Amino acid sequence: MADARSTGGPSRSDNRGKGIQGEDMAVACLKKEGYRIVERNYRCLYGEVDIIAMDKKDVVFVEVKGRKSDTFGSPEEAIGQAKQKKISKVALHYLQERRLTDHNARFDVVAILFMPQGNRVKLIRNAFDLSL
Repeated sequence: MADARSTGGPSRSDNRGKGIQGEDMAVACLKKEGYRIVERNYRCLYGEVDIIAMDKKDVVFVEVKGRKSDTFGSPEEAIGQAKQKKISKVALHYLQERRLTDHNARFDVVAILFMPQGNRVKLIRNAFDLSL
């Protein structure tokens, strides 16, 4: 049986490494924009949110999406309706669990293109609305 390395494809650990690198880049970008990071990789029974941050008094749920090229679309285009619904459920759970339902909340995306000539990081505020 062949594993991902022997087929020439990326291994699971390679992908996880890129994921961690992307999240670290996203955190740096958010901090530069004045966000305060509250949690990373928050998990509950509904799923996971990459980053939860505060932007002034707003609770911000951040999805980080990275790609090695934009051949098949931009990173942010890969966050479809199903993913938005999942993130929305996790966000509502978090707000209820932490008793933050009186706070404004929003969904941001940090899109990262890992390019040989240099990585491109783009913050998209209010990337999508609550979706249930």
